[in-house]
Amino acid sequence: MKMKFGFSLLLILLISAGCGSKDVEELSAINQHGEQVSVPKEYAGDYWVADFIFTNCETVCPPMTGNMSRLQAQLQEEGLDIQLVSVSVDPENDTQDNLLAFAENYQPDFEHWDFLTGYSYQDVKEWSIKSFQSPVKKMEDSNQVAHGTSFFLVGPDGNIQETYSGTKADSVTKIVEDLKKLKE
Repeated sequence: MKMKFGFSLLLILLISAGCGSKDVEELSAINQHGEQVSVPKEYAGDYWVADFIFTNCETVCPPMTGNMSRLQAQLQEEGLDIQLVSVSVDPENDTQDNLLAFAENYQPDFEHWDFLTGYSYQDVKEWSIKSFQSPVKKMEDSNQVAHGTSFFLVGPDGNIQETYSGTKADSVTKIVEDLKKLKE
């Protein structure tokens, strides 16, 4: 089964690598504090960075969230006021309380980092594909969800500007450099 999961995840990652969408469509969600959030309206007018995760992930989500935490720290060091958005691909399991407990391990500044849930699995699956061209798939006989591992830089107009590897630490530096240039 691990081989099947690994192959499926690799296939999804290859399909989603380098892909982007023109517009981020609307998604109604709640954050880790139970506050209603409408994406992308909530973040309109500025740059923001999104990724897809889930709290009981056994593979890519912990390192991705670690990289998002490093990104948050570097953005603060550079004085860049950028919102980070981690979207759960397992909303049935990832309640607001589960997301809050998961997030605390990464020392988030919740003023600048939302962890989102509160929609159906089908809604987030369709949104991820339509808006980010990033497939999401529940794995058979498993509690795991295969999903893309990209960080998406979204512009003030709701268009995806750039896609980066969420699993590579050097992507953090590249995102900060790109944002500094874009904000000049």
